[in-house]
Amino acid sequence: MLYATDCFNLFAALKDNSIDCVFADPPFNLGKDYGHGAVKDALERRDYLKWSFAWIDESVRVLKPGGGFFVYVLPHWGYHLAGHLEEKGMLFRHWIALSMKGTFPRGRKLYPAHYALLYFSKGEPKTFNRVRLPVPVCRHCGKDVKDYGGHRKYLNPLGLNLTDFWEDTAPARHKKFKARWHINELKSMIPGRCIEICTDKGDVVLDPFGGGGSTYEAAQRLGRLWIGSELITSAAIRQRFRDHLPDLKPARPARLSRIFKNPHPNLQLIVP
Repeated sequence: MLYATDCFNLFAALKDNSIDCVFADPPFNLGKDYGHGAVKDALERRDYLKWSFAWIDESVRVLKPGGGFFVYVLPHWGYHLAGHLEEKGMLFRHWIALSMKGTFPRGRKLYPAHYALLYFSKGEPKTFNRVRLPVPVCRHCGKDVKDYGGHRKYLNPLGLNLTDFWEDTAPARHKKFKARWHINELKSMIPGRCIEICTDKGDVVLDPFGGGGSTYEAAQRLGRLWIGSELITSAAIRQRFRDHLPDLKPARPARLSRIFKNPHPNLQLIVP
């Protein structure tokens, strides 16, 4: 269910302790034009952090005890947001480094090669699922790229344990794989892994910054209920569902209605 409004209007309508997982990929304050003018994404540092802390506080409020909270953000902002989350009593789980190749040197600094994915929980996690990845193979010869010190036969047949360094997460830059051609979108595998880690089927996932709908697609494929907001337009999200989930049938799960203080009549399903 998509709420076509500012995320704070959505938060205001949600009950306390009603969401199992929050995944957020907020604007990075880089001056990008998302449809309302670049000035909306070019705040003074103090104002950007004030805005960030406000939506984080609301996310913490609606998150259930034991729920998972993931924030995808530039490292430049990540340590500020992580510090605030700890001040709010959230439990630090991981700073996941997502490899981002194709960037360029920036002045007298090291070559930037990763984005931050903060993972906190509201107390001890109520759910923690071990996500496993296929054993990497060479795309040319099809054999393993590592010999694992001669212990290959002892590897779990389900694959390798997911670590806190993800090397396969370059943004979707080709128009075939993203809903908005002018924005470097997240691959749905990124929110998908986060959702798998901290939720079970039927749990409720919230993404307050809808964007191209990567989180919603991932949640739908994994059998989770999802809700979110998008301030500009839902056209890209609708198109994503038409392209990737063409057989999806309209539905309005009763459980989603129960998480609202007062269900809003303008809630919309993202369906073809």
